[in-house]
Amino acid sequence: MEYQAYNPKRRESILTAENELESSILAHPDVQDGLYWGYPRFGHPEGKVIYHVKEVFDNIDKLDIESDFRRKLRLIALTHDTFKYLETRSKRAATPTLHHAKLAYDFLKDYVDDEDVLQVIKTHDDAYYAWRSDYAYRDPEAAQVKLDKLLAENAAHLDLYYSFFVCDTRTGDKNQAPIRWFEDKINPCHKIRI
Repeated sequence: MEYQAYNPKRRESILTAENELESSILAHPDVQDGLYWGYPRFGHPEGKVIYHVKEVFDNIDKLDIESDFRRKLRLIALTHDTFKYLETRSKRAATPTLHHAKLAYDFLKDYVDDEDVLQVIKTHDDAYYAWRSDYAYRDPEAAQVKLDKLLAENAAHLDLYYSFFVCDTRTGDKNQAPIRWFEDKINPCHKIRI
């Protein structure tokens, strides 16, 4: 059975599942709620999460990659920001007490046991946070600590992390400097150009 995330106001299909697992995930009520959450903001002028996921899917489509790698990237893309609507934030907290990446990880581990995918989901924003520590907060020591932790946690699948980070960052009106910064730090064999 194929499931398509559907926008009833526009009467259009936005996301089409490529396999049974994606169909099952798209059919989950929490995922549907999360995909239709959002509002236009810096980095995400598209507003709703579903439009961002579609942009990431489009970037994945541009890559010349093998099918299993593509399947992993699509699983990450489908769920990485889908639980932002459940984050707990307060005006006093600099970061949410319940982060959308952790929520996505907790959700996806019921569907897959692929540690590569789960680890990338859990840390998908960490390269950006490391860059932000370096450039926005002018704290290169904190940036290095964050980067070292990220690299240690993703050492076995750094190519998957890097590929997703590029596909995710080359969307909306996101700042592209974090990609260049991360590439300078990890020196990938083949830089991704989308």
